[in-house]
Amino acid sequence: QEQLKESGGGLVQPGGSLRLSCTASGSISRVNIQAWYRQGPGKQRELVASIYDGGTTNYADSVLGRFTISRDSDKNTVYLQMTALKPEATAVYYCHWMCTAVDYWGLGTQVTVSS
Repeated sequence: QEQLKESGGGLVQPGGSLRLSCTASGSISRVNIQAWYRQGPGKQRELVASIYDGGTTNYADSVLGRFTISRDSDKNTVYLQMTALKPEATAVYYCHWMCTAVDYWGLGTQVTVSS
């Protein structure tokens, strides 16, 4: 059964960095868009970054210049490199792969930015 699993979350001080990974198990084909979302306490889930099959990337204004989305197709993995983290980045981060016929979501990984 195909599924996505996030890893790399944790506790980090303001200004610190983390790299999240999202790895697919099973065979997921015809992936059009791979994205990272986050949901902070009491907030709605929001799009953080996305990468299209052609390589185009998009970022939320709040993370532009500090977060980088990338992928390693050979490893079936998408990454989110986060730098200069702020307390407001505290959230559960989810990966989302949008395919031609079906969408996949991971269960999320907690990121806490606190001193």
